[in-house]
Amino acid sequence: MPTVMAYHDVKDTKHWLASPKRKEIFGPIGVTNIRTFVDPQKPTRVGLVMDVDDMDRLVAFMKTKPAADAMEHDGVLPETVVFLVQS
Repeated sequence: MPTVMAYHDVKDTKHWLASPKRKEIFGPIGVTNIRTFVDPQKPTRVGLVMDVDDMDRLVAFMKTKPAADAMEHDGVLPETVVFLVQS
């Protein structure tokens, strides 16, 4: 199971940190052990480290309306999302 790091910008860091959406949307597709991070130099840049059961499934899911809706709810700026996969 690969570990994945993702980072992106958000509109409101406190809202993003408090949101339950990550577990709600990622849990059913096999993403576990989600940890959140905030860039101290640019607090609206945030990140996640997570264990991903199926990377293809995650990539496909990120293109769906439920993923877009969750990002909108959390204030994620979708054009800034970057995934890095442990090699």
